[in-house]
Amino acid sequence: MIKHIVLFKLKDSSPESVLRSANVLRDMEGRIPQLISMEVGIDVIRSERSYDISLITEVQSLEDLQAYQVHPVHQEVIKHMNEFKESSIAVDYEL
Repeated sequence: MIKHIVLFKLKDSSPESVLRSANVLRDMEGRIPQLISMEVGIDVIRSERSYDISLITEVQSLEDLQAYQVHPVHQEVIKHMNEFKESSIAVDYEL
């Protein structure tokens, strides 16, 4: 199993903007067969060092992670997030 975690800091961190982008991420659920589980969280602390949104997904293998990365639904999400994010960080690890 591979866990894929991404944190997003948005250009506009207003509640409306954060919710819009979180919903774009949530829209992947059930539409990408490689995703075993998926969770989207919105930061509640809102400190200087906080990121606005977290995405936590699990896939079965590195091959499934690669397939997820190029899936058309994920590619649409990437387009949205690239437009609205200020920065992002990610980690992928084996369970």
